[in-house]
Amino acid sequence: MKAAYVFEAKFRVEAPGVAFDPNRFETTLRLFAPVPGVEPGAERIDWLFFRDRLWRGEIGDESSLRDAASDWLGVEVVSLSFSELRADEEYLDALKAEIDRDLSRFNAENVDEVLHQYLGSSIHAVDTEAV
Repeated sequence: MKAAYVFEAKFRVEAPGVAFDPNRFETTLRLFAPVPGVEPGAERIDWLFFRDRLWRGEIGDESSLRDAASDWLGVEVVSLSFSELRADEEYLDALKAEIDRDLSRFNAENVDEVLHQYLGSSIHAVDTEAV
């Protein structure tokens, strides 16, 4: 069971006594998603990341998430945009089941509504190896 939140990120590299040309780089960042329903441990995010950070397939508070990504990566992230939740079928099934256990925390009437509210159409089911 695997899943990752995929972002397009631009970051700046600076170091005293060193010059970079260019000093900005673009990359695809995959933030691996924890198992649905499991409370946070050593992971950078908890399983409710989509609820707390995304809205209709976009980052809810880009500045805050950009700051967190800067801390994670050790470089200044200057731009961050959400691309998709890339997950295998087993993860998606587990996510839907966990959402369905307590719909009240999502202010929605069904699982599909929850997924659309937070992830929009940005869910991509793939083989486990493609995550």
